[in-house]
Amino acid sequence: MLDGPEAGMVGYDAKADVKANSKLDVAVAGSVSGFVTRALISPLDVIKIRFQLQIERLCRSDPNAKYHGIIQACKQILQEEGLAAFWKGHVPAQILSVGYGAVQFLSFEELTEMLYRANLYDTHEFSAHFICGGLSAALATLAVHPVDVLRTRLAAQGEPKIYNNLREAVVTMYRTEGPTVFYKGLAPTVIAIFPYAGLQFSFYRSLKLAYDWVIPPDGKQTGNLKNLLCGCGSGVISKTLTYPLDLFKKRLQVGGFEQARSTFGQVRSYRGLLDCTKQVLQDEGTKGFFKGLSPSLLKAALSTGFMFFWYEFFCNLFRCIRREDR
Repeated sequence: MLDGPEAGMVGYDAKADVKANSKLDVAVAGSVSGFVTRALISPLDVIKIRFQLQIERLCRSDPNAKYHGIIQACKQILQEEGLAAFWKGHVPAQILSVGYGAVQFLSFEELTEMLYRANLYDTHEFSAHFICGGLSAALATLAVHPVDVLRTRLAAQGEPKIYNNLREAVVTMYRTEGPTVFYKGLAPTVIAIFPYAGLQFSFYRSLKLAYDWVIPPDGKQTGNLKNLLCGCGSGVISKTLTYPLDLFKKRLQVGGFEQARSTFGQVRSYRGLLDCTKQVLQDEGTKGFFKGLSPSLLKAALSTGFMFFWYEFFCNLFRCIRREDR
């Protein structure tokens, strides 16, 4: 019922055969998409953050390396911190995902519609989706970045914990580091999120068109699988091209939080994005820019695939409900 030839593209489409979703539908679909996706990929996110923050090389040959592989990291975290550790920082992460999803998809729909009505260029073109996807993600980032900092701090800490819960983290960080702490890492985040999200949306559109070219639609119920596969592909491509900036963001977000990471190995302090880039290059080499890439690509594939899958699923569900009510 929900994935036949009527299933629409993400973004405004004046030629669509079905009535567009309301703004509330779009916001709810984006929020639910973010909520479900976050719950499913949280363990990979925790591992990715741990890898990104490790100064030592991610290999067995380095005796000081706490983590050197996904499976080894899973076993060690489970042994030392328990199963719940894979969902450390999950509450702020869910707040982040729900808010981010709503703002991102709602603003993307609005921006693509605005471009169409202004006759600037066809909203189905790669460049249009890149620009609108980047802008929508930048807006969403500005709205939820403080929650992202909280999520990173909670996921990064070991045992004993510095912050026992979200409320304690907010109060302690504000008192000890001031209000600007909640915007640490904002510069690389915004710099990275624009091309990352822009590539996500544009490649998602392009991959769906390529999928239809390779496997022409024949009326069978294959839309959900297409959405999932194309979302996974767009996630892998966009994450690979923008990964170093994500690593810099995580390093900057835990600045002033070094004592909580003493059990993980070496710690570093950075004066800003350029200093972080310079230190990583000097101390860890060019490979340091891609620490945690493996779990990050796996996470990107699943999170982006699920994000578009669930978003389109719920948008189509809302359309079906609206038709049945008429």
